[in-house]
Amino acid sequence: MPEELRRATVLVYSSSAATRERVLSALGRRPAPGLELDYVEAATGREVVRITDEGGIDLAILDGEAAPTGGIGLGRQLKFELDAPPPVLLLVGRRDDAWLATWSRAEAVTPHPIDAVRITEAVLGLLQPAGVVATGH
Repeated sequence: MPEELRRATVLVYSSSAATRERVLSALGRRPAPGLELDYVEAATGREVVRITDEGGIDLAILDGEAAPTGGIGLGRQLKFELDAPPPVLLLVGRRDDAWLATWSRAEAVTPHPIDAVRITEAVLGLLQPAGVVATGH
C-alpha cells in the first residue's frame, strides 16, 4: 500500500540568506516518512507579515537574530494580529534568550548554530498531530 504523503508549507525567515539556507538544508524536503515540506522564504519582517496574512503557512521558523526586525518580536506580533497564526519555531542565538520564546508565545525554540537533528525534532513535533509517531518503516 503506498504511503500517504502529507505536505506542509514552512515559512523560513531570516535577514541572513546563509541562515535560511542552513535551515532548508538541515530539514530537507522529506524530514520524516510521509511528510514533504514546501518552503517560502522571507528576508524582511514586512514579507513575513504579508505572507502569513495570506494564509496557508503550517509553520513559521523565525530567526531571533534577524535585523532590523527580530524573529522574537515578529513571532509575538503574529500571535496577536492573526486570527489563526501558524505555530512558531524560534531560532535563538544565546541559551539565555530561550525565555523570550515564552514572551513571544512561540511553541518551540532551538539554538543557533542550526543543528539538523534538533531543528528536525522541533519541526516534527510542531507539524505532526498528537499521538502520531514518525517511524522509519
